[in-house]
Amino acid sequence: MRVDLSSDEINRNLAEEIAELCGQDVLKCYQCGRCSAGCPMVEEMDLLPNQVARLIQMGLEQEVLDSKTVWLCVSCFMCQSRCPKGVDLPTLMESLRFLATKRGSDHFGPDRIDREVIAKAPQQGIVGAYRKQSS
Repeated sequence: MRVDLSSDEINRNLAEEIAELCGQDVLKCYQCGRCSAGCPMVEEMDLLPNQVARLIQMGLEQEVLDSKTVWLCVSCFMCQSRCPKGVDLPTLMESLRFLATKRGSDHFGPDRIDREVIAKAPQQGIVGAYRKQSS
């Protein structure tokens, strides 16, 4: 994924806003990649979980909120259990879903999941996506 930076697109307060919403300090993430290595849904995501953390650190709100990854996280806490810094990515993802909904972003819903993906994705992922979209 290529990200072009411009001052118009950077939300310098995104990490602070996320911390206020969920109590997670995403700035603690040093990109070891353990979260992504253990994620059961990573093959279906357009951004790896550690990339989401990095984009938040960089203040690239729109790239994060437009991502399928935010909606595909099944909150299994595998990433949190692997994180050496204790960053709770599932809680972070929930905050991102809240922000996306609040800002009116068009998100990735279960009705948009390709049938091929449904056939090979873990059931937990499909159920998790459905629950996030039907509340």
